[in-house]
Amino acid sequence: MSKNTSRRDALKLMGLAFGGSLLPWSAFAGDHEALPIILPDKFETPEKPVRAITCGAGSRGNVYGGYALNFPEQLDIVGVAEPIPIRNERYTKKHNIPEENRFKTWEDVFKRPKFADAIIITTPDDLHYGPCMEALKLGYDVLLEKPISPSEKECRDILSLAEKTGRIVAVCHVLRYAPYFVKMRELMQSGAIGEIVSMQHMEPIEHIHMSHSYVRGNWHNSKATTPIILAKSCHDLDIMRWMIGKPAKRIQAFGNLKWFRKENAPKGATRRCTDGCPAEAGCPYSALGIYYRRRGWTYVFDLPDEKEKQGEAIMNYLKTTNYGRCVYDMDNDQCDHYVTSIEFEGGITASFSMEAFTPWGGRRTRVMGSMGYIEGDMDRFTIYDFRTDKSETLEANAIDVENYKHSGHGGGDWRLVANWIHAVSKHDPSLLTSTIEASIESHVMGFMAEKSRTNGTVEEIRM
Repeated sequence: MSKNTSRRDALKLMGLAFGGSLLPWSAFAGDHEALPIILPDKFETPEKPVRAITCGAGSRGNVYGGYALNFPEQLDIVGVAEPIPIRNERYTKKHNIPEENRFKTWEDVFKRPKFADAIIITTPDDLHYGPCMEALKLGYDVLLEKPISPSEKECRDILSLAEKTGRIVAVCHVLRYAPYFVKMRELMQSGAIGEIVSMQHMEPIEHIHMSHSYVRGNWHNSKATTPIILAKSCHDLDIMRWMIGKPAKRIQAFGNLKWFRKENAPKGATRRCTDGCPAEAGCPYSALGIYYRRRGWTYVFDLPDEKEKQGEAIMNYLKTTNYGRCVYDMDNDQCDHYVTSIEFEGGITASFSMEAFTPWGGRRTRVMGSMGYIEGDMDRFTIYDFRTDKSETLEANAIDVENYKHSGHGGGDWRLVANWIHAVSKHDPSLLTSTIEASIESHVMGFMAEKSRTNGTVEEIRM
């Protein structure tokens, strides 16, 4: 049994429900921001745990790997590859990994004969392709963080090899597992609002999240990593395609980097927020304010366990890494606003807007049907029925755990892992909600959107 069992039982959900129509839920854990993730009691426990090796022991590797700590009867992490020593050490201790199964790089894993059932790939975006291809060649099943790859060719190569080997590749399109979107899709597909005519979907990144991840952070340079439409919003393209239930045919996109540029820096701004910048105290993007004073977004720092030493460690990061640099003096090129227009089969139209400058995150969605309308914000949605002239609001409320709001991609993170374990234990990829075959299409939508944006064209989407 898990050493966290008693805590898990004590934190059973009291009220995440859409009119009582969703599946039962059982547990909380924490995502990389220490916010609660919800797990469903949906799938039967396998006869024996799926034995997995994690390639990449950063934030996402710990989210998915954390499932094993609470449910060791379902998932057992038996190996890790991670080049940052402190992350490797902490992950090894957390999962009691044997010394011989610790590796510095993903390449080292595949120098050994197959010694587990599956590989969890949570390496940087540009390092997904190599370990995934090697894993499939050696007969491993795979849980693959999104995006599949920054290259359309590499995405298609992975699909081809998965089909050839018959192995399972689940892509971490976690929104497909969030109860909010599951219920919205159910209503759309059931005819509750008649025929779907059009959709408006918005991803508000939240201004601090934008500065943290896409100006200062790992994804600040699209050429070195992935364009933001894939790095951030392939979730949204995927969820739109999934909910509409028809293939996309054409796409057109617009967007650019408008604000986080040198010419918009305040007068006298210094290269680092720690250099005595005269504008620092009133700047919403102050690294001192975000990371040091408020201690937000510090999951990216490998901090000492002793709280009294963490302030000094954070300050050292701000003085030596990109996280302390002025947001107006970075070598960033990611768009801070991005809009697309999409035509789906059957004449259904949709618009998607990714916006950096909002005070909140989450998603906002409107669906227009011939007999009704749905509008929601991931906390609740309202369905209007034109035939009865009535409306109903469905709430997604969870108990507040340790003063944190319900998060973890709307409850989707661990639902995804549970689904993947079920498919792997049954050796049946058809049990997956986010198969590699399904996930490829939304990636192609993203590649074509970026081609449209840079070339000023309308692009056909061909699978």
